[in-house]
Amino acid sequence: MGDLREGARVGVWAVGGVVGLAVVYLVGVFAFGGAGWITAPFRGEVEERERTVASGAFRLTAYEEFFDLCASVQNAEGTILALQQEREAATATRRSQIDQSITALRASRIESVNDYNAKAAQEHRAPFLDSGLPYRLDSAAEKTSCAA
Repeated sequence: MGDLREGARVGVWAVGGVVGLAVVYLVGVFAFGGAGWITAPFRGEVEERERTVASGAFRLTAYEEFFDLCASVQNAEGTILALQQEREAATATRRSQIDQSITALRASRIESVNDYNAKAAQEHRAPFLDSGLPYRLDSAAEKTSCAA
């Protein structure tokens, strides 16, 4: 009878030890998983910043992108001016074609201005806007000034 009690006691301790290890494991999983869940936004922000703002390639691309967008606005303006000058001496058929081209160029220019302004307003891109470039472009202006 004593051996039976001793065996039961050992069995209870063994089962208790396994249950205790399972509880410690679950507490560890929830504790570290919970910490990971709580710090996820911060870790995500740091990873995003490292991938974009701290990246030399991103910085160079963002810097050049503002110049490219501003240049596309100026190119559209120059082409519109050239077409308006040509329109004065053009035939009626050619004037109709020129008017359609000017309308398309104005729409393209407005799209480039809006793209430039949207990117200039983005917090992670704004620091790479050259000091010689305007912070915002005016879609109603007839002439845009960009640094060269």
